[in-house]
Amino acid sequence: MSVHPHGEEPLVRPFMLTGGRTQPLHDDLRIETQLAAAPAALSAPLRFESRRIVELCQRPMSVADLAAALGAPLGVIRVIVADLMTQGMLQAGAVPGELTTALIERIRDRVRAL
Repeated sequence: MSVHPHGEEPLVRPFMLTGGRTQPLHDDLRIETQLAAAPAALSAPLRFESRRIVELCQRPMSVADLAAALGAPLGVIRVIVADLMTQGMLQAGAVPGELTTALIERIRDRVRAL
């Protein structure tokens, strides 16, 4: 890890978080997909972003909301989430058939925040 030149926060390259992969194992993950983690997933030996995603998904949360909460690119979050789904740590909930205006605006705002 290196230190950001204008601050004290460490800078980790996105490819380091995904093991160099750019494509998720599940291509059906949309930014509005709701994710949930079982409470038992909290006891799994997860590290860094994976641990934080499981913590955040104790309540259903969208892929876009996770990206905003972690300050990470959507592509990176999609890869990590897909890995967690493959490991059985996360499950995708039903994607709403028709998105409400409020949900669309919230997604738009979260994506802009990235």
